[in-house]
Amino acid sequence: MPFGFMDIALTPSVRAAQAEMGSDEIWSDFKGNRKFDRYTESERGFIAERDSFYIASTSETGWPYVQHRGGPRGFLKVIDDKTLAFADYRGNRQYISTGNFAANDRACLFLMDYPRQARLKIYAYVEKLGLGDDPSLTDAVIDGLYRAKPERIFRVRLEAFDWNCQQHIVPRFTQDDVMKAVHPLRERLAQLEAENAELRARLG
Repeated sequence: MPFGFMDIALTPSVRAAQAEMGSDEIWSDFKGNRKFDRYTESERGFIAERDSFYIASTSETGWPYVQHRGGPRGFLKVIDDKTLAFADYRGNRQYISTGNFAANDRACLFLMDYPRQARLKIYAYVEKLGLGDDPSLTDAVIDGLYRAKPERIFRVRLEAFDWNCQQHIVPRFTQDDVMKAVHPLRERLAQLEAENAELRARLG
């Protein structure tokens, strides 16, 4: 049965490492069909909720580079069931990922949901576009309310994806997550303070 992501990941050296550690039979005898090569509603919803992701590239000299990309929630757009795209905003102007993709367009993306301990990993090909190369795509990915300068668009064409298990993902929460969680407590505290103030006024 095809496995999609692992068909790419399981190179001969990886197979050798699995054999050394005694896990090769797990994957050689895997009975399921997990050829995840099109985004479903599950992936679309997950991607739309992300405000950051990690993207890996490789240089001409073979060195890997992992870059964190962040922006407004949902800035990584699902264009269709095989394509993602995002606006690349100006940062420290090193352009390491941009240069790497010009030499090798293969990429691996990791999308994390720390509160729910979920992780989506994606193998893809990355194409750089100027802001004027595809106006409709540019309009789709640029957030006019986000205070940063867009320099280019990256179109990310899916090869395969897979979901990781939640083991070893430590839950972490954003400031917005914490504020939402404590909002009922704040409301209850305000109510109790108001009741106490009323009682003090009656007793005084």
